[in-house]
Amino acid sequence: MKKRSAIVVGAGIVGLATARSLAVRGYRVQVIERSRKAIGASIRNFGMIWPVGQPDGDLYDRAMLSRRIWKDVCVSADIPFEATGSLHVSYCNEEQDVLNELAETYRHRGYKFLSKSKTIKISPAVVPNSLRGALYSPDELIVDPRQAISVIPKWLTEKYGVSFHWGKCVNEISYPVVIAGKELFEADEIYVCSGADFETLYPDLYASQPMTKCKLQMMRLTSQPEGWRMGPPLCGSLSLLHYTSFKSAKNLAALRKRFDSEFQEHLQCGIHVMAAQNNAGEITIGDSHEYGMEPEPFDSTRVNQLILRYLESFARFPDSTITTTWNGIYAKMQNGDTELKVEPEQGVRIINGLGGAGMTLAFGLCEQIISNNLSLTS
Repeated sequence: MKKRSAIVVGAGIVGLATARSLAVRGYRVQVIERSRKAIGASIRNFGMIWPVGQPDGDLYDRAMLSRRIWKDVCVSADIPFEATGSLHVSYCNEEQDVLNELAETYRHRGYKFLSKSKTIKISPAVVPNSLRGALYSPDELIVDPRQAISVIPKWLTEKYGVSFHWGKCVNEISYPVVIAGKELFEADEIYVCSGADFETLYPDLYASQPMTKCKLQMMRLTSQPEGWRMGPPLCGSLSLLHYTSFKSAKNLAALRKRFDSEFQEHLQCGIHVMAAQNNAGEITIGDSHEYGMEPEPFDSTRVNQLILRYLESFARFPDSTITTTWNGIYAKMQNGDTELKVEPEQGVRIINGLGGAGMTLAFGLCEQIISNNLSLTS
């Protein structure tokens, strides 16, 4: 039988995840990317595969499916990764109350509230003064997103014969034809995974969706001397206000009240602070959240200062030299949905709007979409 064919528009993590799910099922896949390499949000993040941020049910199951796929891809493509788990640290009663409650709520995931001594033993980066302890989750993985996103296309080509067309901007789709400038491509199925660029294709459809953009500021510290490793990625307690999985904690209201008083400016800038180390020893830190269709193109020194000041309250490193700063922009649903899945015309499917959970959820989501699509058409 003739292989079914598919075109994927976009070579960020959602596009790559879609291409993989199609390719492993025997599709002849082409990926068309407007840039000459991936340069968007997929390479501008922590590299965290982060099930701890997802609530029980479909999203946690999807995150764990993504985790399994990430491990398989990394092993097959020789991409360095580390199964680190994660630590959320506490320095006051309100923080400790929330983390103890979450440890009990998610005991079935293997979460534990660690004492001060055990926390310091696991991570030499944790500031010990006034430390109460930390919530440990065993699920999290770390990759270097810049490295991973550059290697996966080569792996898809070598292992599955996926074709990549770089530097070609798709400006029109009329199923089964995809038009990029003067070039025409054709396939049985078309998937649009264009991330924050949702003005180019189907702009009217996107305009009717509750979607916006989110800009976040991040920084990277130099490779640490003498092979020093920080252990699991670290999160300050501002992160407890950020992730959906933590909203179940009844003690969160008291913590929020305290933070409304102590960290008003941080909250206004959408700041919650995390640090993760890649295989080269560099430490990525961030981040802030600015929502709107026209994010400010210029980074704020003040925002970076707020991030660094909060980071210093719970983490320390042998060398804190900042080597790079940047911002990333991703598409975000505003109505509480975790993604946008829509068919603008028969044979064409849009997958977008994963917000800041693309690295965590994309492989699982796209695996589910492609699997369900095949079961419906078979």
